[in-house]
Amino acid sequence: MSGDVADFKSLKKDLKHRMEQTVEVLKKEFAGLRTGRAHTSLLDPVVVDAYGSSMPLNQVANVSVPEPRMLVVSVWDRSMTKAVEKAIRDAGLGLNPAAEGQSIRVPIPPLTEERRTELSKVAAKYTEAARVAIRNVRRDGMDSLKKMEKDGVISQDEHRTHSTEVQQLTDEAIKTVDETLKHKEQEIMQV
Repeated sequence: MSGDVADFKSLKKDLKHRMEQTVEVLKKEFAGLRTGRAHTSLLDPVVVDAYGSSMPLNQVANVSVPEPRMLVVSVWDRSMTKAVEKAIRDAGLGLNPAAEGQSIRVPIPPLTEERRTELSKVAAKYTEAARVAIRNVRRDGMDSLKKMEKDGVISQDEHRTHSTEVQQLTDEAIKTVDETLKHKEQEIMQV
């Protein structure tokens, strides 16, 4: 009977790991949502035409955040300054860079109320996708438990007990997702 405990422990560990990964993915998606505050990942999608090819911004310049609403892009090669400035302007991020020698200052405009609402909806959509992913992990776990019971690895009582544990894991993961959304919405709505 000790084999069933080990089987469930490895199943539980796998389910917990998959749920935690889902929460991490959600946090990465949230990091890409602009909140009116400057952060270096804001310029990650910018691609610069440099040296005859398209390169990510981080391969031709360094991005820093000297103030909450300002990014400074330090271009390594002075001759690339105009190309980097153009790439930031044309990236569709709603930013208006200003070159000063080898540095480019990128002020982050405050978000409009309409844009804040839009971002909140996007955050909610990401959150719902994470909840669905967590529920799918729970379903996989419940299916595994049914199979273990059917194969005689665990008893009906153990199945019930383990099902409760899987549900608790799910509830904790969804609570974490909801707290993450609440925090992000506060960040978005902060003026």
